Amino acid sequence: MAQLLNKVPEVTLYFWLIKVLCTTVGETAADYLNDTLGWGLSKTSLFMSALLIAALTVQFRARRYVPAIYWVTVVLISVVGTLITDNLTDNLGISLWTTTAVFAVALAATFAAWYRSERTLSIHRIDSRRREAFYWLTVLFTFALGTAAGDLFAERLSFGYGPSVLVFGAMIAAVGLAWWKLGLGPITAFWAVYILTRPLGASIGDFTSQPTGDGGLGLGTTGTSALFLAAILALVVYLTVSKVDRTKISPA
Repeated sequence: MAQLLNKVPEVTLYFWLIKVLCTTVGETAADYLNDTLGWGLSKTSLFMSALLIAALTVQFRARRYVPAIYWVTVVLISVVGTLITDNLTDNLGISLWTTTAVFAVALAATFAAWYRSERTLSIHRIDSRRREAFYWLTVLFTFALGTAAGDLFAERLSFGYGPSVLVFGAMIAAVGLAWWKLGLGPITAFWAVYILTRPLGASIGDFTSQPTGDGGLGLGTTGTSALFLAAILALVVYLTVSKVDRTKISPA
């Protein structure tokens, strides 16, 4: 029986490294366009949403996982997920408590619909358009939820940027320990970590870019975005050449 090519990468250390870098860029790039360039939330949101639609179109048309296409889409969906939360809180005045709850419910509903349709939430078998649609909708809600939760911790609950990095890092470690020692299912563990890496990356981005007087390192959104984008580019080039994160699967 012919093998089908998976549309997403194998989950390796490289996957998590690039994922955190993408989430960081999602935070700093949105701030750069919105504040530094003075585009404002509405213009930035329209522009980045158009780019995301274009990237998703290319991603869906691809017949296999292509690192450059996939990770460009993740970067853009990270930015758009950040902007969705920012629009709700800054433009519409909806509290971070409410947005966190709403996106948590939306994510749970997406998981329920995905499982009801496909009888699995596995990220190792994204090999049909319907599964891929569920996958990217889930990813979008994880970024929006992670943004809301990260801002809630760092700003509303006054944890600060540096401590928030430690808090979310500890949460990820706890999920990893539960998977390793306590029998937590791998799919549950994956999505839990996927959600938590969003506020972790956002907190890293804020910590790196914000002025030292506000508890950051003072690199600014331009410097932070450039630094992390360069790191993403280097890793994606390596994965494209080495192909270490590509898998083939047999159809169910």
